[in-house]
Amino acid sequence: MAATLHAALPQFRQVGWLAETGSTNADLLARIRDDQGPLARPWLLGTHLQTRGRGRAGRTWQNRVGANLMFSCAFDVFLPARRLPTLAPLMGIATCQALRQRIGTTHRARLNMKWPNDLQWDQAKLAGILIESTRSGTAQVADHHVIIIGMGLNLLDARALSRSLDRNIADWAEISAIDPQAASATAADLVASTARAWYEALNQATSHGFVDLPALYAQVDGLAGQQVDVIDDGHLRQTGVACGIDTSGRLLVRSASGTQAVSVGEISVRLRR
Repeated sequence: MAATLHAALPQFRQVGWLAETGSTNADLLARIRDDQGPLARPWLLGTHLQTRGRGRAGRTWQNRVGANLMFSCAFDVFLPARRLPTLAPLMGIATCQALRQRIGTTHRARLNMKWPNDLQWDQAKLAGILIESTRSGTAQVADHHVIIIGMGLNLLDARALSRSLDRNIADWAEISAIDPQAASATAADLVASTARAWYEALNQATSHGFVDLPALYAQVDGLAGQQVDVIDDGHLRQTGVACGIDTSGRLLVRSASGTQAVSVGEISVRLRR
């Protein structure tokens, strides 16, 4: 896997794939903090099994060998700290568009994104993304951050996960069962497409900002026009209709009292049943 990915991602300076580890995000964070000198990035690290994988809000990621794709990438970014939360939806959009290209046009729109960056197939969760940031010991300017992006994508086991988690889960196998183009994509193809999309999206944002973010999100928006509840710390904070995002990546929720922006990383959004 590592050799295949290294050949497919020549812009990545380090590519590794482990039989087992605790968390690929944690491994990359530790590697960054232990730097003794400048080491060129981006880096990619994947694993066949994570024993301490993490999702958003501290959730664990259930996995077994062969049933999931789990990998993380580390990138140097040069953005003000206040703009870093905007990367959560940006990376979700980039991932969704990259994986759509691995699906035939007939079924492509069935893959969408639930804010801030969950990927859904027919409204069931297919993949989750966790973004963390740190400061490089070699940073020379205040806006230099290292971003670690981790993704877990279900390849198999959706039915079992749906039962154990009591919510709808999807996997790539069910997409492949109905779509020949998806069936032809290897695990390495999915990883390489995603990592390349992250790299390109970060470069674009660094060079040109986030003015196009709402339009990009509209292409993959899995909440558009849906009645949603906004939950924070177990409490209902807001209810209304989801109507896109702003240039800061915040979800816009329209209610009788007006349109409110929901901040990235603090709020969970659930479709009303």
